[in-house]
Amino acid sequence: MPQDTRRIGLSLGADLCWPHCFEQLVSRLDLRVEGANGPISVEVERVSIEPFDLQQPGRYDVLLDRLTHWYHTSREWVKKSILLDDLYVLNNPWSIQSMEKQTTYCAMMRLGMPVPRTWMVPPKSYDQELPDLAPTLERYAKLFDLGAIGEELGYPLFMKPYDGGAWVGVTKIDDEETLRATYDESGKRVMHLQAGIIPFDLFVRCVGLGPQLRVVSYDPSAPLHDRYRTGTPDLPAEDLRTLEDMTLTINTFFGWDFNSCEMLLKDGVFHPIDFANACPDSQVTSLHYHFPWLVMANVRWALFCAVTGRRMRPNLDWQPFFEIADSDRSDREKLAAYGAIARERLEADRFTEFCEEHLADLDQLADEYFQSEDCRRTVRAKVASLFPEHEVESFTELFFQRIQDWRQQELRPRLHPEVPGG
Repeated sequence: MPQDTRRIGLSLGADLCWPHCFEQLVSRLDLRVEGANGPISVEVERVSIEPFDLQQPGRYDVLLDRLTHWYHTSREWVKKSILLDDLYVLNNPWSIQSMEKQTTYCAMMRLGMPVPRTWMVPPKSYDQELPDLAPTLERYAKLFDLGAIGEELGYPLFMKPYDGGAWVGVTKIDDEETLRATYDESGKRVMHLQAGIIPFDLFVRCVGLGPQLRVVSYDPSAPLHDRYRTGTPDLPAEDLRTLEDMTLTINTFFGWDFNSCEMLLKDGVFHPIDFANACPDSQVTSLHYHFPWLVMANVRWALFCAVTGRRMRPNLDWQPFFEIADSDRSDREKLAAYGAIARERLEADRFTEFCEEHLADLDQLADEYFQSEDCRRTVRAKVASLFPEHEVESFTELFFQRIQDWRQQELRPRLHPEVPGG
């Protein structure tokens, strides 16, 4: 009988842990889907970096991309493959290339989301080799009072690069003296000044992968391995729906299947503060307890996209969102309408049906795999790549035990709902 093979490519950088776990789960699935050309099988391959003919035939149906936000050769290969080979990519590389924090703030302000007040300020210093710099600044650069901007926003505020990531260059500022000193040290980077939502009631990071959502309590002041808190925050259903609507709206607005959004809850309002993270941290050394969820969400969405032949949207099409933003609906009604557009674009109902019909065994396979010695070795390999030798064993045990905690607290109750505590 003829067989229809779908290929999922993994475009990787320093990733060690999640790709191996992804490959293991997919290889163990007994996927039974009938396509027009016979049974559909799925293969997973890691994508190599090499010269390519712009017109060479494509090999992959779906690509999980971890490089295009910084590695240009892979970025251009991905863009070529979308245009010429109908490749489906997580995420839209043109959007990643062009949408820095500045753009995302402006877009979500346009949709009425409560983004904190934000100013952009010119850089403190410049590349003096630019030939037209001197006359441009002499004619048009206005002197400004940095202290007055700080007073306008109020303290504490945060200074951060308009296009930054990974908390690099982010400074909490409590007074004008610190503001001026920090600006003097910022060099050639273009910076934002953003009002601080302080004190706040809760800091969450929402990871969206396709129509799937994971809400995690987040502590940016903790060491990296403890920033993602174990468990999930106990929130009312209405708050969870709000976070889901906001996250899926942001992701689909920019053509991102996979993104994380940071929100601060204060006085009953979730304020999005950082949500241009279209290559979120996926490592067991930071996600630990939440790592299996991420791997399984990747498996579900990648298989759905590959098997159903999901196509890339040729443009971002913002007008439907703007029409809702300009309507006389309440803020909550607008957000719900944005969420409805997002779920439609992500085929949420079809995805749920696909998972129920074809991936019913995934939980059982995950329970077996994430307690296996192969999983432990994978955790250790990632730890060994980042931690000093004398800490490898202790952190391997810490992260592997948190994965077991997830199995007991979240996976086992799904597998054995009739048994108290799973």
